[in-house]
Amino acid sequence: MGDHALPGKPPVPLTLRKSARARRISLRISQLDGRVTLTYPNGVAESEALNFAKVKEDWIRQHLEDRPSPSTMGFGQSIPIEGKDRRIVPVAGRRVLLRGAEIAVPEGAEARRLARFLKELARDRLTGACDDYAAILGRPYSSLTLRDTRSRWGSCSSAGGLMFSWRLILAPSDILHYVAAHEVAHLVEMNHSQAFWSQVERLFGDCNAQRRWLRDNGAQLHQYRFDTVTS
Repeated sequence: MGDHALPGKPPVPLTLRKSARARRISLRISQLDGRVTLTYPNGVAESEALNFAKVKEDWIRQHLEDRPSPSTMGFGQSIPIEGKDRRIVPVAGRRVLLRGAEIAVPEGAEARRLARFLKELARDRLTGACDDYAAILGRPYSSLTLRDTRSRWGSCSSAGGLMFSWRLILAPSDILHYVAAHEVAHLVEMNHSQAFWSQVERLFGDCNAQRRWLRDNGAQLHQYRFDTVTS
């Protein structure tokens, strides 16, 4: 479709995507890398979609300005783990250690070791929560996978496969448990009907505060980068 951008200082690159499933023109800004995707239905001219983006230019630029700046993790910096700030410090040996207000990382190790530890911790916490919730429903799930998703915190397939963003381990524990309950509830109701929300409430209780937290703070969980851990 060619390269497109909103002119100005700076120009804003646009990724255009024509979709047979789309019913209207829509814009999405990735919380992970700030990419602006313009989706439009078959039958809508590309020029009309670009004009839609031009009309929404102020909204686009404001959201890009409000997006948290990426933060590469290094010794002396802090990262939230289960909602609590932990200072990254060096440690001898090969193991990453979570101790009180610190997360100790082997000196000279690449940041992927820290990310690997966080993913393992996320899997442990999510597996425990999902096992408990699935037992309440009497509906086992078929698998649990972790990804670094851009647009959703979890999903449930028709085959009972659960998927979660491992970055939920950075959020407070109740947020992770709400998302686990939300996806496990889909084992019974593959929709967002009142019956579905009744199942969520049965598993977790009132979730309005957790949904609001994700809406207001979820983007901040994507600001942490694990390219390198430096001294």
